[in-house]
Amino acid sequence: MKAMILAAGVGSRLDPLTRNLPKPLVPIVNRPVMEHIVELLRKHGFTDIMVNIHYLGDQIESYFGDGSKWGVNIQWSREDQLWGDAGSVKRVEDFFKDDTFIVVGGDDLADIDLSRLVRTHREKKALSTIALSLVDDPSEYGIVLMNEEGRITRFLEKPKGEVIFSNTANTGVYVFEPEIFELIPRNTFYLFGKQFFPQMLAQGRPLYGHLTASYWKDVGNLQVYQETHYDALAGRVNINFPMKEVRKYVWIGENVEIDPSAEIGYPVAIGNNVRIEAGARVLENTVLGNNCAVERGASVKQSILWDGAVAMRDTWLERCVVGRGCHVKTNAAIFDGVIVDPLRKE
Repeated sequence: MKAMILAAGVGSRLDPLTRNLPKPLVPIVNRPVMEHIVELLRKHGFTDIMVNIHYLGDQIESYFGDGSKWGVNIQWSREDQLWGDAGSVKRVEDFFKDDTFIVVGGDDLADIDLSRLVRTHREKKALSTIALSLVDDPSEYGIVLMNEEGRITRFLEKPKGEVIFSNTANTGVYVFEPEIFELIPRNTFYLFGKQFFPQMLAQGRPLYGHLTASYWKDVGNLQVYQETHYDALAGRVNINFPMKEVRKYVWIGENVEIDPSAEIGYPVAIGNNVRIEAGARVLENTVLGNNCAVERGASVKQSILWDGAVAMRDTWLERCVVGRGCHVKTNAAIFDGVIVDPLRKE
């Protein structure tokens, strides 16, 4: 079966982490968030994948290549400008002209049962089916109402205040029949939420919802980015870690040096080639990328260090994200911070 991963966006809500790294490559437990999506698709038999790219798209294409490393075949739609999610799918309609297909965001972290979603879609004889999830704050999503048969009767994109009528949210995971392309204009910026789904309802087309209790989060801002790590470490989402679980809730990669006097809490995940020095503390809900170092006397808690980051001597980091290759200076104490500029030697 075929799928499309939407990976062209700028990811401005994750700024400054996305200034030099496209959002689909932002790591979740040391693997790009889009890599987790590719593995989910493969698990459910979606082996032919189209990916649209625009912002820093060369980095994404360079990382995934033709997809053979993951047992899939990836093709690339390189966009000269942003076309919107529906507009981007329309641009590659020839790829999907033969059969039911799925569309998913390249910045989603999910373990949704895609096979069951497709079964529901086909049983209902739907033209479009939206995977739905219950959320606490519906204002950030498209929300829906359904009848007893699961047919969507009302859809509103990112409602505000008194117009919020549901907490059943659009996850951005869709199943479509190729006939949808008749409804999407060519060479036009076009959105599923604001234009396509309201158009389907206005025309009485068969639009259905599939409510799932599976894990799903749009890794759209810094708070959610951190929460997804805590959820992954707690086992709330079924994804593969690139390191071994050496004891309950402690994952450690290869060639890791841990001084006997260092303290390792849990849950924590430590990548390859990491150095943790004497008296250092790596405490709960911390993820260390590959080639990181926590120097003598430093403490890291509820923080995410990207590859090559260093917490220097006697530093305290709590609820922080430290970007790739960044050094946090000796004796610093930083709470709720984002550090993205590497230490420069003048």
